[in-house]
Amino acid sequence: MKKVDVFTIGSATRDVFIKSEGILVRSDSHMATGKAECFPLGSKIPVKEMVLTTGGAGTNAPITFARQGFSVASVVRVGNDVNGKEVIAEFAKEKIDGSYIQIDKKLQTAYSVILIAPTGERTILVHRGANANLSARQIPWGKFNPAWVYLNSLSGDMSILDGVLRLKKRTGCFIAWNPGGNDLELGVVKLQKYLKYIDVFIVNQEEASGLVGIPYKDEKMLFKRLDELVPGLAIMTKGPAGVTVSNGKQLWVSGVYKEKEIVDRTGAGDAFCSGFVSALTRKYKNRKIKGSFKDIFSHDDIVYAIKLGSANGTSVVETIGAKAGILTAKDFKNKRWGKLAIHSIKLS
Repeated sequence: MKKVDVFTIGSATRDVFIKSEGILVRSDSHMATGKAECFPLGSKIPVKEMVLTTGGAGTNAPITFARQGFSVASVVRVGNDVNGKEVIAEFAKEKIDGSYIQIDKKLQTAYSVILIAPTGERTILVHRGANANLSARQIPWGKFNPAWVYLNSLSGDMSILDGVLRLKKRTGCFIAWNPGGNDLELGVVKLQKYLKYIDVFIVNQEEASGLVGIPYKDEKMLFKRLDELVPGLAIMTKGPAGVTVSNGKQLWVSGVYKEKEIVDRTGAGDAFCSGFVSALTRKYKNRKIKGSFKDIFSHDDIVYAIKLGSANGTSVVETIGAKAGILTAKDFKNKRWGKLAIHSIKLS
């Protein structure tokens, strides 16, 4: 069996970022977010900047782990096309083991068009492509002995998570999960049998509230319920407002680092989540478990993880694309990332 620090499973896309002064942001009560990106129908709009890169949490997260100095193996599914070859080449460049990438013979590599307004806000047009066929059966579970398994959206396919749980039983690996919308739509009743095995569970505030049916502003009650469902750390991200982390005994509430400039928010969530787990991976190395997973990490460990996750997310929004700003271990030693407003609250 191959020993790796982190084994990741997730989506892979080919992304084109289009930035234009002609993309306007307007308030619109008919839109779910209350805002819309607009441009005149039938017109030609000058494009200020265009960047072609790869994306999807299944490629974003492993690059964070690799740049932080960990050995990484990753499973994604791509088409037998030029865009799929770009994903494979990128993994090789970043020293990520891509031996287990699945090649779909029928569907194209997933593709996204990201329209970036001058404000940095964006709308993403998504073609799921080969991601829809990511197969649990084609993952060589018996070949891996990872310290961590990092999951993002599974598109509601719990057969992949079933495989991960069997891997956990066999190897004792930790599981971090940042689920997607299709996963969460299964509801707490169907998900709770999986959640009781998750060591790090990360959702945004709307997702957290929707999953447990408690307003996200009532953080103590919300985390009381999440802590009942998840034996490990429960984390709620709040975008520009920061993050809250719970170990069942206390909450850590954090703001964010000040951005030099907000260029593009794509990938900020992936950057935070993978940065946070990278910090735990580093802190846990060469330790023996004493007590439950929640008891492994000290206050200082959690603060360190929040800082690395937040720094990684901040650096990513200062560039176009989800990867250009991802930090290396050396980058994180910059004094810019030394201080962050974090306070803790004891849970009764």
